[in-house]
Amino acid sequence: MNAETPQAVELSLPQAFLLLATDDKDGKPEVPVFALRTTLAGAILAELDLVGAIELQGKHVRATGATPDTELQHELELIRGKSRPHSARRWVSMLEGRAQTQRIYEQMASAGIVEHVGEKHLGRFRAARYPEKDHAPEAALLEKIRTALRAAPSNLQPPDTGAAEDGEAEGAAAGTGPEAAGPEAAKPGTTKPGTTAPEARTIALIALMQAAGLLGKLFPEADRVRASELAKDYWPSRAVEDELRMIRLAEEEAATL
Repeated sequence: MNAETPQAVELSLPQAFLLLATDDKDGKPEVPVFALRTTLAGAILAELDLVGAIELQGKHVRATGATPDTELQHELELIRGKSRPHSARRWVSMLEGRAQTQRIYEQMASAGIVEHVGEKHLGRFRAARYPEKDHAPEAALLEKIRTALRAAPSNLQPPDTGAAEDGEAEGAAAGTGPEAAGPEAAKPGTTKPGTTAPEARTIALIALMQAAGLLGKLFPEADRVRASELAKDYWPSRAVEDELRMIRLAEEEAATL
């Protein structure tokens, strides 16, 4: 392997998003904390979707019965254990939080990708930071995303995820929606015959970054039309966008009181 080529490290979507959304030097988020945590929750859903553990059936997220080897077993069991299914946006709201974010940071710290740095204030530790320790994983991610964004547009046919409820992506009616066509129908970036598209994991990451407002910061030169085409109708990122919209509306209302 060429010494200049970044090493490929297999990261989950939550890890990949969090790594890209964190400043390499000071270890602080590149986006507002609420956007970081909300999008991370969407990345958890996206990861479980990509490994075939969950899928969007109509308006609701459901477990498929598959038992993949995943570090998100706790989240998967939460989805499996609910007697009443929830929408994608509802799951984003339920999964977002400080504990989830810190746990995934610590996974990367254990792998030597980031470093846990505590800030002291008046003799007490407060918010932890996670500056980069090994740049190779992020460099590999950035190169994959650049390649995907440089590819010729109009090579993708977005998956049919139907209409939306409360602003969320829905599947089509039973027997005609993504669930009837199998898990791949609900993945981002379904290709037209005879074309080559970036891998689903990269497209999902682009969709999540766009939802968080991170894509334009890291790739200001990126073709927005191409990015939107790649991310179009991907239900986990749409759920993130809907939850972020609700959070912003609530903040605006609170400011007027």
